[in-house]
Amino acid sequence: MALIEHDNKAVSVREHCELLELNRSSLYYKKADVDPEDLELMRLIDEQYTKTPFFGSRRMAASLQKNGHKVNRKKVRRLMAQMGIEALYRKPRTSKLAPGHKIYPYLLHDVQVERPDQAWVADITYIPMRKGFLYLVAIIDWHSRYVVSWRLSNSMETSFCVEALEGALELARPEIFNTDQGSQFTSDAFTKQLNETGSGHQHGWQRAVPR
Repeated sequence: MALIEHDNKAVSVREHCELLELNRSSLYYKKADVDPEDLELMRLIDEQYTKTPFFGSRRMAASLQKNGHKVNRKKVRRLMAQMGIEALYRKPRTSKLAPGHKIYPYLLHDVQVERPDQAWVADITYIPMRKGFLYLVAIIDWHSRYVVSWRLSNSMETSFCVEALEGALELARPEIFNTDQGSQFTSDAFTKQLNETGSGHQHGWQRAVPR
């Protein structure tokens, strides 16, 4: 990172990172001061969420209290939001889309994924660390389970997802690109990268990317 010349007008910071094979998100990394008690609770929440991903903040708080931890639902809800996790259950569509964000159709109904690059999936997960936590975004080939591209970040900003997509599209283009409707994946910055490949987006969770 010491080789980055921030004042160099001829070569941008992004180009510096590409030349040095440096993840841009690490360039702006600042160590987060995490309360040791919160970090321990986040570790316990992560362990319980792995076992019971359908637990919301109420049931998660009850589980922690049952095991002797003095924590209320408000704090658990805050920590779960900070970790980027929520209960997995079917919910009514009551929220409105942000301006400029599209909904894409589910393209995998009755589709047999039988070959590489037929369908890619992308998702973000939380990774507990000894002195903090990171977010991992991964793009995976659904057929082979091959990790096409991935990036780490200490925040849920869109940029690290866009970088992962850029890296993946340098290798190949899938027929179907599958994500949830998270703000990172429906953002203009993310969908622009798919549009620039000549993709014809559909309406819903999936994005079709022509070869």
